[in-house]
Amino acid sequence: MAPVLALLLAFSGYADARTVEGRVTHVTDGDTIWVRPVDAGTALHVRLQGLDAPEICQAAGRQARDALAARLLHQNVMIDVHAQDSYARTLARVSFEGRDVGAWLVAQGWAWSSTFRRRAGPYAQEERAARAERRGLWAHAGPEEPRDFRKRNGSCYPAR
Repeated sequence: MAPVLALLLAFSGYADARTVEGRVTHVTDGDTIWVRPVDAGTALHVRLQGLDAPEICQAAGRQARDALAARLLHQNVMIDVHAQDSYARTLARVSFEGRDVGAWLVAQGWAWSSTFRRRAGPYAQEERAARAERRGLWAHAGPEEPRDFRKRNGSCYPAR
């Protein structure tokens, strides 16, 4: 576990926990949310693990964010913490009402299943079905993967 994440969990009262229950207070984009632990503590900036949604300024980016917000905003979720990314976000699998939010998001066609070294990602089956049924971003010809968009355009967010 990354030292900063361990410190964050320690100060939020979850030093030994890898699973945290909390309420979604904000949806930044199609794969990033803010979760306030139900037992109090600092809100966690959570990046959904195993998928990549369009950037907010990219085609289908706002729709992906809105779909995620409609499902999760002000709802209680469980986050299974895995690590911390280079932007100091908590990398986690998120579940809502016992269902994997990442699987739902990819199945609805609002995100790609992440790949690693050409291996199929955790939601490859959901992505194949969404593509075949032309759901979400797959309703349009040739959607650009977020990583390619970022390489060409950089981040949608201004420098902090």
